[in-house]
Amino acid sequence: MAEVRINADSSRIMPKDRLIRAVKSCDILFSLLHDRIDRAVLAANPKLKAVASMSITPDNIDVVAATRRGIAVTVVPPIVAEATADLHIGLMIAVARNLVEGDRMVRAGMFPGSQSNHLAGSLLYGKTIGLVGGGGRIGRATARRARGFGMRLLYWSPRRKPEAEKELGMKWVSLEELLRESDFVSLHPPLNAETRHMISDRQFALMKPTAFIVNTARGPVIDEKALLRALKTKKIAGAGLDVFEHEPRLPAALKRMKNVVLTPHLGSAVMEVRDRMANIVVDNIEALLAGRVPPNCINPQVFA
Repeated sequence: MAEVRINADSSRIMPKDRLIRAVKSCDILFSLLHDRIDRAVLAANPKLKAVASMSITPDNIDVVAATRRGIAVTVVPPIVAEATADLHIGLMIAVARNLVEGDRMVRAGMFPGSQSNHLAGSLLYGKTIGLVGGGGRIGRATARRARGFGMRLLYWSPRRKPEAEKELGMKWVSLEELLRESDFVSLHPPLNAETRHMISDRQFALMKPTAFIVNTARGPVIDEKALLRALKTKKIAGAGLDVFEHEPRLPAALKRMKNVVLTPHLGSAVMEVRDRMANIVVDNIEALLAGRVPPNCINPQVFA
């Protein structure tokens, strides 16, 4: 038997002071992606045995500090590709067809009429999508959906993916060519030193003024200040964003723009995936309680 305490407010990220108070009375901390598990949190409870995260990568966990303290850190495997690709296509449609702005207008009592050009947008059908990091799981899942819209598929990644090219009819091009030719620039790279701010002023200058950029990868892949400049000067037509450079904080100017669709990091937010993720976390915790190395432990040396 175990005593379980849950944060009942799922509408916001738990403040750090509350997280520190809560961790003082637990043996195992079940954390979510945006919970920042830093040295202060880890040091708050000398008896803490493990951090069982529902994140795929421990971006917000100080794994080095946890390892020094003998605290096991577990994650979940990458099982969010299909759900994230669904959202990615949803953002493309929403920003290209002005769905959010249309929803606001109807709720405000405005109805321009079905043949008015007031909210005329852009087709997806037959357009070119450029998948940056398109050889990975989410990029390929997005490409499969884009094929259903009759889109031309370009991709760039550091290494060519012949199997993806054969399966999906994707064409590998340089990043510069992808940016110049794409009607939708679709971002899927992992976040690392090479990809941080890989999309900045120079890259936006290469894009078509009618093109849209969509990001469901990691926020810092885009230089947010450069994005604001590109949107304000109409170097690009719009953006669909599920991730942000300093989330949960967003620039006020970004929130005011009508040609931007914003969602709060919803990539894995479908119950089928969340149930699988939660069950994997429970499997990790059960292994810990049984004295076994969990299947998704990223610092197994603490068991040595």
